[in-house]
Amino acid sequence: MDVLRDLGLKVNDLGTDSAESVDYPDFAVEVARAVSAGSADRGVLLCATGIGMAIAANKVPGVRAALVHDVTTAKLSREHNDANVLVLGGAVLGDRLIRDIVAAWFSSEFEGGRHQRRVDKISALESE
Repeated sequence: MDVLRDLGLKVNDLGTDSAESVDYPDFAVEVARAVSAGSADRGVLLCATGIGMAIAANKVPGVRAALVHDVTTAKLSREHNDANVLVLGGAVLGDRLIRDIVAAWFSSEFEGGRHQRRVDKISALESE
């Protein structure tokens, strides 16, 4: 959370407040719905591996959640895929790498162009 504030971002924490076990889809869908509805520009999800959260978030129309493991895929998920939810696995990434990934993701912008056509095709799948 500090890394987001350090970047000067407004943070709306929708997460859990304890170390108690929770059902990750509940939190993933809450963040995804906030992004889909436009009450948040982008979202960040963090759990042990990020796999289940990415799957759950991507069920919400308008969400393009990217499970990212390094700075390169963080940048490309924004530049080429216009990802609007960043998903991270805390058990597989160190704190320093997480900070670097978050910084790269939030500093990257969608390039449009040929990538827009592809994102449009992904979006069209939601109506099938």
